[in-house]
Amino acid sequence: MRRFAPAMAALLAWACASQAQAACCYFSAKNADILQPAQKAFITWDPKENVETFTVQPKFEGNALDFGMVIPTPTQPKLHEMPRDFFKHLAIYSILKKREFPHSKLLPIEADRLRLFARAAVAQESAQGDSRRDSQKKPTVVVLEAGVVGSLDYKIIEASRADDLFQWLKDHKYSYSGDEATLNHYIQKKWLFTVMKIDTAQMKRNKDGSFAGEVTPTRFQFTSDKLVYPLKITQISVKDKTEALFYVQAPHKVDLPGDMTYQYTWVPMLQAAMGCTPDGLPGKGVVWLKAIEGRVPVLLQRARELGFNFVSGQRPQPNKQGHIPTTMEWARKLTAEDIKVLKGEGPYSEKVPDVDEGFTQADLKDMQRAQAIYKVIRARLEKARQERPFGYLVREAPTDDVRALQQLAGHLQAGLFITKFRKIFARDEMSDDLLLVPARYNDQDDNSEYEEILPTSPP
Repeated sequence: MRRFAPAMAALLAWACASQAQAACCYFSAKNADILQPAQKAFITWDPKENVETFTVQPKFEGNALDFGMVIPTPTQPKLHEMPRDFFKHLAIYSILKKREFPHSKLLPIEADRLRLFARAAVAQESAQGDSRRDSQKKPTVVVLEAGVVGSLDYKIIEASRADDLFQWLKDHKYSYSGDEATLNHYIQKKWLFTVMKIDTAQMKRNKDGSFAGEVTPTRFQFTSDKLVYPLKITQISVKDKTEALFYVQAPHKVDLPGDMTYQYTWVPMLQAAMGCTPDGLPGKGVVWLKAIEGRVPVLLQRARELGFNFVSGQRPQPNKQGHIPTTMEWARKLTAEDIKVLKGEGPYSEKVPDVDEGFTQADLKDMQRAQAIYKVIRARLEKARQERPFGYLVREAPTDDVRALQQLAGHLQAGLFITKFRKIFARDEMSDDLLLVPARYNDQDDNSEYEEILPTSPP
């Protein structure tokens, strides 16, 4: 059995049969451009069973009436429909928490003083078939499967020659103007191609007639001996760069290899936060810095050589080559308590005590009564300080969105690590497929977590 890994979706302009003469090209045809400025991917990895699942939701921009996705995979995948708002649920679940302290609106002087203890700003999460006939006895392009998943028609194709696959796409009104070399890259690895038709009528139309939107996510399940996210085919649909947001669930924390690692931003962010967190760095940050302290200068020197300059509280800027370092957005080894949050059996956020509860501004009009009220409020504040000297970990989301997290149940599992990281790929960084690796540096495993806003966190 061939081993394989799921691939990133690539766009393919799809021309209607009734408009064959207006057939659009692959991401570059005049008046029919299709671009992929961003994508979200949820990947799960089971190294014991050699099973990888891959859910992708690309963002599209363009003006073609119909188009499709081409997803190369080394063997025949199993397809499953996923909830339309799957990635919105993941975003809500992974909102970073912030520290909050109880304060009184009825004690204005003390309230101002208490606010000085508050650390960090509000976290904002952008939650947001037929094979071609030819003269050969054995066809070089074969449709292995055709069907519907959700609202998407799909075909799974096997091809042994890039030129014949190129012709097949043309014959079946996929007007492909990409290079055969990209197809051949996957054919040489004996991968298959899943083609899915996209209905642009469901997408938002701009004033100029172009559209923008995201496709309903679909899950592909494979066996795999490596955790791979192919980038090469996506390169064709990228003008200058594409922003990828990864959620990877695995037995260990995950990173990108080599100079794509998020350690160039993660380590200096932890270092800069060291003196600003009175209760110490959360999530084993200190343990991680201690484990690699002898090699931190080497890591930071390499970051400087690459032109990756960390600035506290800011998003990283591109270097001279237009490359932007990867950033870790959220990381946690899930527990049984985390799964309870998904099921609605546990609190989504801690609750800050309302020390003014039961009193109003009107109650303070009587001076004698006001003094008694102030005494009660001060006692409540002192109790909260003693019980939670470093504040309460809170995050905010609409009640309906929190309730909808139940749609993640079954997809997220206790005992596994979820690593959320963001990488803006420049086009020249997408010349080969991407191997995802265990998070480590200098032979030390990185098990640090990131679920709380640090004073040095970017917005």
